[in-house]
Amino acid sequence: MTDPIRIDVWSDVACPWCYIGKRNLEAGLAAASDDDDAPQVEVTFHSYELSPDTPPDYEGTEVDYLVQRKGMAPAQVQQMFTHVTGVAAQAGLEYHFETVQPANTVKAHELLHFAKEQGRQHEMKERLLAAHFVEGRHVGRVDDLVDLAAEAGLDAAAARDALESERYLEAVRTDQRQAAAYGITGVPFFVIDGKYGVSGAQPPEAFTQIVRQVWPEHTADESTIAETA
Repeated sequence: MTDPIRIDVWSDVACPWCYIGKRNLEAGLAAASDDDDAPQVEVTFHSYELSPDTPPDYEGTEVDYLVQRKGMAPAQVQQMFTHVTGVAAQAGLEYHFETVQPANTVKAHELLHFAKEQGRQHEMKERLLAAHFVEGRHVGRVDDLVDLAAEAGLDAAAARDALESERYLEAVRTDQRQAAAYGITGVPFFVIDGKYGVSGAQPPEAFTQIVRQVWPEHTADESTIAETA
C-alpha cells in the first residue's frame, strides 16, 4: 500500500492567514479526494511564532498591539483588518478582530505537540484558531489553554501537566529550527512531500493542483523503493 503524501505546515495560532490557509488546504484536498485515483495525504502542523516577543500578560486590543509594538498607524491596521476579514469570509470564516486578544503563542504550540501525541492535533489546531479569531478567547495562558484542550477532546489534567512541565517546548524549538533551515520567514508555509514549498494562503485550487501533480510522482517513487527493497 502506498504511503500518503506528507504535507508539513508551518503556521502560528495568532496568524490570520494561517487559518485561511488551513481552510483552503482542506477545501483543495477535499476536491482532489473525488478523483478516481485520489491522492492520499497526511497533514502535520509545525510550530512558528510570528511575534515571540509578545508579553504573556499583554493588556490591550489587537489594534493597540500593532500600533504600539509594530509601529503601524491605526488607520492602516483597520484597513488591513477589513481586507483580511473579507478574504476570511470567502474561506467560510467569520473573523472578529475587535475581540481578538493578543497572546504569546509558545504555550499553544506546546499544546499542539501534546495533542499530536494524543492523535488530536487537527482538532486542537482548529479549536485554537477559532477561539482566537472568531470567539475572542485567550490562547496564551495555561488555564485558558487547558479549557480549550478539553473542548478539543483532550484530558484536561494531562494537558495542564504537559504545559506546566514544558515537556513539549523542545519539540516547538525543533520545529522552529527546521523552519530556519528551510529558509521560512513567513507563514503559512507548506512543504509538500518533503520536496516542494508553497508559501502563503493559496486558493483551494492551487492545493488541488499540486497534490494531483505530486501523487503520480509519489506513487512512482514508492514503487521504485519497493522494487529495490
